[in-house]
Amino acid sequence: MLGVLTAVFVLLGQSWLQLLVAAALGIVFTQIAFIAHEAGHRQVLSGGRANTRLARVLAGVVGLSYSWWDSKHSRHHGNPNQIAKDPDLAVDTISFLPSDAAEARGVRRWITRRQGWLFFPLLTLEGLNLHVHSFRHLLSSRATARRPLEMALILGHFAAIVVPVFWSLPVGMGFAFMGVQLAVFGVCMGGSFAPNHKGMPVISPGARLDFFSKQVRTSRNIRGGWWVTMIYGGLNYQIEHHLFPSMPRPRLARAREIVREKCAQLDVPYTEVSAHRSYMIVVRYLNAVGLAARDPFECPLLAQRRA
Repeated sequence: MLGVLTAVFVLLGQSWLQLLVAAALGIVFTQIAFIAHEAGHRQVLSGGRANTRLARVLAGVVGLSYSWWDSKHSRHHGNPNQIAKDPDLAVDTISFLPSDAAEARGVRRWITRRQGWLFFPLLTLEGLNLHVHSFRHLLSSRATARRPLEMALILGHFAAIVVPVFWSLPVGMGFAFMGVQLAVFGVCMGGSFAPNHKGMPVISPGARLDFFSKQVRTSRNIRGGWWVTMIYGGLNYQIEHHLFPSMPRPRLARAREIVREKCAQLDVPYTEVSAHRSYMIVVRYLNAVGLAARDPFECPLLAQRRA
C-alpha cells in the first residue's frame, strides 16, 4: 500500500487530490501501527526478540518510539483503569478523572468543561501528540533501549514524508497534506483505543481484584464482523486481548465465545456494544467528568441564557 500511494502521489503531481493520498496514508500508518502493537505482544513471530525487533522497526516507520509505547502499554495492561497505576488515565489535555478535571486551569479548564463534545475534534491532534511524546521520551535522560535506532527511524519517517511533499507541492498544499495525514492518523489511532476502556468502571488505587475480574470488568468489546476487526486492528476484542495478550488476532473471535460462557458461569459482567454505542458512552462519560471543572455556584440556566 505504501508503494501504491507513492506511485499515485507521483502521478497526481500538484493537485488537491493529493489530500486523498494523505488521508489514505494516515489509514495505512494506523494499520502498520496495529501490526507493531501485535508484534509488541509477541503475536506475529515465533521468537520474543524477533517480535521486539519487528515492533521497534514498524513503530519507527509510523514515527513512534517503541520503547515509550512498551513502557506505557505494559503498565496499562497490568492495571487497566486503576487510578495512579494505569498511565492511560493520566491527564493529557482530556481529563479522565473528576479529581483531575477539578484542577484544570486556563485553556485546559475551558476544554475540560466541554471535553465530551470536543472529543472527536481533539482526536485530529492525537497523531501529533503521539509523535511529540515519542520525541520527548527519546530526548529525555531516562534509560532507553536502542535510543539511536529509534531516533533514526522516526527522523527517517518524517524525512520520507516531509521532503517529497514540500519538494513536489506548493507550500500551502504541502501543509494541507501534512495536516490531513496527521489528522486521519490521530482519529484512527485514538478512535480505536478510546472505546475499549473509557466509561468502564474505574478501580481505586488500593483495591485488589483477581486478574480475571479486573481485566473483564474494565474492558469493553465492540460488536461487528470482520470489517470491525480490520478497522480496530483486533482491539474490538479488548476483553480477550487483555486476558490473553499474546493471542493472535485471528484467534480472538473463538476465544470470545469461551470467555462469554465463563463470565456467565461466574456472574461477571461481559460488556459488548456497537461502535456507535461505544462512542456515545465515551462522550457521555467525558462530559460527566468535565462537570468537575465547572463553577459549582454557576446556574446552568443562567449560563445558557447568557450564551
